[in-house]
Amino acid sequence: MSGDPDLAIDQLRSAVSGLSDQQQRDAVAATFFADHALPVVEGNLCTFATRAAADSVHLRHRINPWPDDLELAPIPGTDVWFLTIELEWAARVEYQFEIVRDGERWRFNDPYNPRLARSPVGDCSVCYGPGYAAPDWATFRADTDPGQLVERQVHSLAQGRDNRVTVYLPAGFETSMRYPVLIVHDGGDYLGYSSMKIVLDNLIHDKKLAKIIVAFTYPGERLIEYPDDPDHAQWITCELLPDLERQFPLLADPSGRCLMGTSFGAVSALSTAVRFPGTYGSLLLQSGSFLYSDPRVRHGEGADFDPVMRFIDHYRAAPVRAAERAFISCGAYEDLVDANRGMLPIFRSTGMKINYVESPDGHSWEAWRDHLGPGLCWLFPGDPEE
Repeated sequence: MSGDPDLAIDQLRSAVSGLSDQQQRDAVAATFFADHALPVVEGNLCTFATRAAADSVHLRHRINPWPDDLELAPIPGTDVWFLTIELEWAARVEYQFEIVRDGERWRFNDPYNPRLARSPVGDCSVCYGPGYAAPDWATFRADTDPGQLVERQVHSLAQGRDNRVTVYLPAGFETSMRYPVLIVHDGGDYLGYSSMKIVLDNLIHDKKLAKIIVAFTYPGERLIEYPDDPDHAQWITCELLPDLERQFPLLADPSGRCLMGTSFGAVSALSTAVRFPGTYGSLLLQSGSFLYSDPRVRHGEGADFDPVMRFIDHYRAAPVRAAERAFISCGAYEDLVDANRGMLPIFRSTGMKINYVESPDGHSWEAWRDHLGPGLCWLFPGDPEE
């Protein structure tokens, strides 16, 4: 917590301390929240603040360098609670408040912050630290030529069901050309929470990314299918890929094939490539749940992680070259960062060309969105001369 008298929150504390009338203190507090964008970022300091009738207020977050239990301090004579924390340059912090009153707890998004980070498990508030801005290629632009999304149903004998696949065709798509293909795990989430169609449209329009065809896939039981499941690998490689090559003009060569995923989806992308060596030339792995038997690596809890650890332990003991190259990203604030760092020398030992990046962010869809541009353009660079 900062004692800098120039901080806005300190000015509020000073203003209310000289007032004896409760209505005046309430009016001053209301003016503060009306006049400031919250959280208040001043230089490298960020002040989280809210108003609540509570016995205590806590900041809930998923930033591993921070203590788990961060408690806000009250401003005497008001219902204002605050906490000032130093932020790294270009940091993103997703958070909620939790109040405790009469032994009961409530968790909620910041009512004074309109910025929300969306995810399949619910929205939460997000704070942009100094120097952070969403990439321009991640924002809708009316002058960008849009690609097309084509919905398909592809039957899988291996999985015994019809699978939904959303296929992205780039603007200017021509059947006389041959395109690289990117197969995306958790495709619906990438489209819904990481604005991936907008990202593809803008990067291709700017000629930073080559024109590619993208197959967005949807899992059934992802925690069962994604950790090194042979039926899933069979579906992707022996059923979906041949179907895509029959339906669309693809480059029928490993250099034109890429598997992609995040978290458990990254494990699935890696294990599928390992099960079918020589099929895929590229991997794009984001915040992979690459957990292995090492006390220095933070592990997930529960039986869902057991097949992940068996696969990664086996891979570390006998690593193979799963692809020619891999772009790997992870948030420096997430528990998986140690596991991802620990896998880099293993990957490199196989001869794979590795491009690894970190950012001051957590395990979130906006973080993965922010790394899409660098990852896609490194794997499939565009031609600015076209």
